[in-house]
Amino acid sequence: RDPRGWLGELFRVDELPNGLHPLMAYLSLTHPNVIRGPHEHTRQTDIFCFIGVSTFRVYLWDNRPNAKAYRRLGTAEVGEHNPMLVIVPPGVVHAYKNIGSVDGLVFNAPDRLYTGEGRTEAMDEIRHEDDPNTPFVVGD
Repeated sequence: RDPRGWLGELFRVDELPNGLHPLMAYLSLTHPNVIRGPHEHTRQTDIFCFIGVSTFRVYLWDNRPNAKAYRRLGTAEVGEHNPMLVIVPPGVVHAYKNIGSVDGLVFNAPDRLYTGEGRTEAMDEIRHEDDPNTPFVVGD
């Protein structure tokens, strides 16, 4: 931050875990009180940057059976007042909710192409938000 505003690096290859290389990037806008997820990927790692201009609550459940935190919920408030990069590996169920009062932006640079090269593969997502019996419930 400086008198002009702020600058934030979305990611640096030299600061990502070894072997993690983004293959695409996208930006999404989420309206206030809207939830995205919960879902998980079987092969893809997401590299989310919560940059504002709103505040998001991020929800994470490690759904890998051998994980110490198996299915335990972790949350964080990120975005405008707490810009944060969040790396979500395969097998971690994730969701986020815009808990602010204005539209918010989220940048993602996953390490796989959405639906593969030339969009010829099945989507790598397990969409828990479509399951009424899911144990992965986003609260307030």
